[in-house]
Amino acid sequence: MSKKKKIILVVAILLAIIVSFLGGQTFSKYVTEVTGKANAEVANWHFVVNQNEAQTQNINLASTINNETLVDNKIAPGTKGEFKITVDGTGSDVGIQYDIEIKNETQKPQNLFFTYEGQKYKEISQIFNITSGAINANAEDKVREILVKWEWPYELGGSEQEKSESNGKDTTDGTTLQNYSFDVVVTGKQVEPYAA
Repeated sequence: MSKKKKIILVVAILLAIIVSFLGGQTFSKYVTEVTGKANAEVANWHFVVNQNEAQTQNINLASTINNETLVDNKIAPGTKGEFKITVDGTGSDVGIQYDIEIKNETQKPQNLFFTYEGQKYKEISQIFNITSGAINANAEDKVREILVKWEWPYELGGSEQEKSESNGKDTTDGTTLQNYSFDVVVTGKQVEPYAA
């Protein structure tokens, strides 16, 4: 490096030191630091289904009937019953959005149907498509009950031909189906609070 470049470099460094010293003096300010304490309670989360923490439950229709004419409490044409899904957000400080769905449904008898609030449904999944909902954080009652009735009619149809076809389906189901089962899966998630 040449002597001239060395002098320019030394002068540049000295100028930078002088400018930072003068600039620091000119733009100095008073700074006071105040230390405070932040405190925020965390909202409670509580969500149970049928008094159980597990959100997947198997419904056994045979356990919902009281009929001593059937062996081992099995369902057959002429049986009916009901079951309830209870969604409980009591104790939760946040709103809850809950969804109900059916999984693992197998071997449903063809003539078995479900009723919810007076409306008949061929598939139980149709009921739970309309019963999902929300529980508001400030709601006084945070319990939702969904009462589902089911029936496997003894003879279905008005005419003799309809009854004959229905009986044929029942006979086929009685000889081929072993166990009608399904899982009810209830999922609860926090409702996102609105921005203030």
